[in-house]
Amino acid sequence: MNLDVFSQALKDKNLTAYTGFFNFYYEESQDKIYLEVKELNFEFLYVNFLATGVGSNDIGLDRGQLGKERLVKFEKAGNKLLLVQSNLVYRANTDNKLEKNGVEHAFAKSVLFGFEIIQEENGKYIIDITPFLMQDTHGVSTVLKVKKEGDYKVDLTKSALSKQRTKAFPKNVEFEALLTLKGTPTGKYLQTVVPTPSLISVIQHHSFIALPDGNYKPRVFNVGSGALSMSYLDYAAPIQDPIKKHFVVRHRLKKKNPEAEISEAIEPIIYYLDPGTPEPIRTGLLEGASWWNQAFEAIGFKNAFKVKMLPEDADPMDCRYNIIQWIHRSTRGWSSGRSVVDPRTGEIIKGHVSLGSLRIRQDFLIAQALMDKPFKENDNKYKPILEMALARIRQLSAHEVGHTLGFAHNFAASTNGNASVMDYPHPKIELKNNEISLENTYSTGIGEWDKIAVAYSYSEFSETEDDLNALKDILDSASKKGLRFITDSDARAPGSAHAFAHLWDNGKNPINELDAVLQVREKAISNFSVDNIRTFEPYSALEDVFVPLYFFHRYQTEAATKLVAGLDYNYAIKGDGNNITDALNADTQRNALKVIIKTLSAETLAIPKEKLKLFPPRAPNYPRTRESFKGLTGVSFDALSAVSTSSALTLKYLLHPERMNRLIQQKSLDNEQLSIRELLEQLIDSSFNKKYEDDYLNESQQMINVEVLKYIMNLAVNDKTFFQVKAEANQTIEYILMLLEDKNNPNKYANQFAKMISEFRKTPNKFKINHAPQIPDGSPIGSSICHYKLN
Repeated sequence: MNLDVFSQALKDKNLTAYTGFFNFYYEESQDKIYLEVKELNFEFLYVNFLATGVGSNDIGLDRGQLGKERLVKFEKAGNKLLLVQSNLVYRANTDNKLEKNGVEHAFAKSVLFGFEIIQEENGKYIIDITPFLMQDTHGVSTVLKVKKEGDYKVDLTKSALSKQRTKAFPKNVEFEALLTLKGTPTGKYLQTVVPTPSLISVIQHHSFIALPDGNYKPRVFNVGSGALSMSYLDYAAPIQDPIKKHFVVRHRLKKKNPEAEISEAIEPIIYYLDPGTPEPIRTGLLEGASWWNQAFEAIGFKNAFKVKMLPEDADPMDCRYNIIQWIHRSTRGWSSGRSVVDPRTGEIIKGHVSLGSLRIRQDFLIAQALMDKPFKENDNKYKPILEMALARIRQLSAHEVGHTLGFAHNFAASTNGNASVMDYPHPKIELKNNEISLENTYSTGIGEWDKIAVAYSYSEFSETEDDLNALKDILDSASKKGLRFITDSDARAPGSAHAFAHLWDNGKNPINELDAVLQVREKAISNFSVDNIRTFEPYSALEDVFVPLYFFHRYQTEAATKLVAGLDYNYAIKGDGNNITDALNADTQRNALKVIIKTLSAETLAIPKEKLKLFPPRAPNYPRTRESFKGLTGVSFDALSAVSTSSALTLKYLLHPERMNRLIQQKSLDNEQLSIRELLEQLIDSSFNKKYEDDYLNESQQMINVEVLKYIMNLAVNDKTFFQVKAEANQTIEYILMLLEDKNNPNKYANQFAKMISEFRKTPNKFKINHAPQIPDGSPIGSSICHYKLN
């Protein structure tokens, strides 16, 4: 033990020494850590993690959750050392020191903590960093307050340093503290996951990491590259150049032999899988993540990307390991792929993937619902169901690892033969000989677009090559192959306009695919029986299996609605030759509308009468959850609210204010285009003008009609609709009223509809959609989002 720096008083203490990037010493009797600072104004990276989670997807505090990365340094101020975070958003890339100082002094920096100097000798300082480690750095209390789960503060009497993963290495040191937060729970989620909700104990992790050397060369970002990016303002940039600089986020990867067409890497990118992952999921995750090596091979790297099991004594928070973690929560939720990034350059230091363990069970449930009597003969013929779930988990592994390699979502990839694992794949179910087939539900291997993205971010160029032209050639080759890249903001929003970018869709043609999905859904519902659950399971479980089947068309419906008032555009750059933007032709929009209207038909949405007998009131200990049908009939199964919920889903997207505004604009530019009046007339013909002899179908249609009227009313008063949209909506409401008053075509609920319209007319500004029962959670990941870090 080297205690040369310490005074005799400290030497007399029983200290455990740790030697590494920073030397530090642990005093067990006081539960303190003393840090030795050898050099002032020496920059390093500080990163925090949440080592143990709370376990609720709704709260969002997961095991292994990555916090913030900060470029910091110790500065001396009087009798203190200050831990100072630099402001890297504003810079001056110049050799002129005064110009650099001018920018640095113009913008605030942040002092993260002040440490009293315990001892100073020969330019070395000893500080007690225990108070720093005992803070709620990850902001658990802030998250709980924002989520309205209660006000919590760290209770130091119930907190302590955690030695198990407090370690020192040559290029990083790791610290952990067990923090107990005390407070009064006020929400509904904490009480389901914490044994004593007033006391929440979690371990928070802190890493001090040496910065990479200066040999990394940042790569210029292109909006069409599919790469994630980091950016900053460079005040030293020439006036004729943009002040904002954008660079790709990526790992460092260099060939051992740069001149060779194929070469091993000097240092391969290695990802490590959580050894707590069970089989057969473990094998699936290893296989899926390993697909990326295909893309690196395509640009001349041999064995440059590897996936291994994490050694049992390794710490998943350790910055030396790129990690794939298997995360448990009480309810289904998202997975994420995030990275620790050098904020100076965009170089990825550590990739960190978190995969929710309940996600695979949702795909199993979908397959279970789709198969024809999977448990008729016995409960052991689940292999085809499991295979579909594992096919999805392989793709999921590749997807989230892709984020940590530096790649964004590509939601246009499904229109190019599933060209990217960075899309969200909905299972591709086919009818073969009028029977449902699960043979080709998910693609395998890396996609063609993914190879382009890897080529852009990771290709090495010779000293004589022009990097910018070489990068342009890569993207030009993608364009010639018909590969496209459209990411989040153009695909997620309910009113988004891109006709071919959508989450969870399939196929090149959204119209044909919706038609195919509706046929699969009809066949599967026809087949559905008690043999879709195992022996000795209650019929309440059968209702839960039916949910994803009934709403099986939801994603492709949303995709098809984007063709109405849809646009076809690219992230075009001057000189790249790509199409900039065009409105979809009128025939495509009208054909889309015809298929969409099928999802607003009682024949499609009314659950067959014979199937309703399968859904009794819920059994004890099998209550309805957020993933169940919602209803208004008490304990009994509410078939009519299911119709209302599904129709509202379609109308939410079809009659979105932004979409209706675009119809007005498109029609004004091209008189052949679909008009809002034509759309509303077809909608009324398929709803209020629709009559059935069968009372059950007729009542189902009335539920659809109510939703149609509400969403048209919304267009009439919504603050975000054009004046012209309001006018068309109001005219349509008058037309509905006229239909209701037609004695030759009576509607048994004419008076109630008329009352709705009358109340709306009296106080239109107070109108608010009385929503149908909420659609159950059901995205294949249980959420509409997938997280990744984007600087």
